[in-house]
Amino acid sequence: MNLTVYNSAGEQVGKYDIDPSELSPKINKQLLHDAVVMYQANLRQGTFRTKSRGEVAGTTKKMYRQKGTGNARAGSKRSGVRRGGGHIFAKRPRDFGWRMPRKALQSATRMALAARLADEEVMLVESLDFEAPKTSAMAATLKSLGVAGKTVLVSSDTHNGNLWKSARNIEGVTVSPVAELNALLILQPRAIVMTTAAIDAFREETKRVREGSRTKAARKQGGRAAVRSRGAIQSQEEGGA
Repeated sequence: MNLTVYNSAGEQVGKYDIDPSELSPKINKQLLHDAVVMYQANLRQGTFRTKSRGEVAGTTKKMYRQKGTGNARAGSKRSGVRRGGGHIFAKRPRDFGWRMPRKALQSATRMALAARLADEEVMLVESLDFEAPKTSAMAATLKSLGVAGKTVLVSSDTHNGNLWKSARNIEGVTVSPVAELNALLILQPRAIVMTTAAIDAFREETKRVREGSRTKAARKQGGRAAVRSRGAIQSQEEGGA
């Protein structure tokens, strides 16, 4: 597929050829779901706490006698069914975080970007270099690209301090270098704006990971073949003896 490349003024300056299957041959929705849920769970603070009936103020004396009043049976004022009483299932601080395998998360990141590319939800810009932090310049660029007022992920090839400072005060805009992208960051916003250098860096990293996997698989296969050959030679020697 051919993506249009824009400049900071929103003018078309070229085309960029990329195949989403190059990043990920298939899209595993269950893996994407698990990754997003994990990132969201890790963002929860879990710093809530409520008092049980043993922690609220008040006497533990029985409110009135058991029989003869015509009322329902009642014990302590601290009971959870009464105003001012403790919570029946009191909340306690907890950690909601959990982890997934690193390679699964890396695969989910590639799948997420491949899915957004396939849906034509990624815009490429020639560069986003600012001589100094300028929020108005960044807002003008987003407006010229037609993504003003939306939640936007802006990604560069490396950390760019001027870019981050120019976009940090714009509501709904997130800036992240390509090395820090994850499935949640990619799938959450309505639009994605990437520099051509950023997507090139993402493709290079994907290529490096795949080549490493192939090399590791080849070494493993070679090791197995060597073990089998040694076993065959040993069996022949034993048979000859």
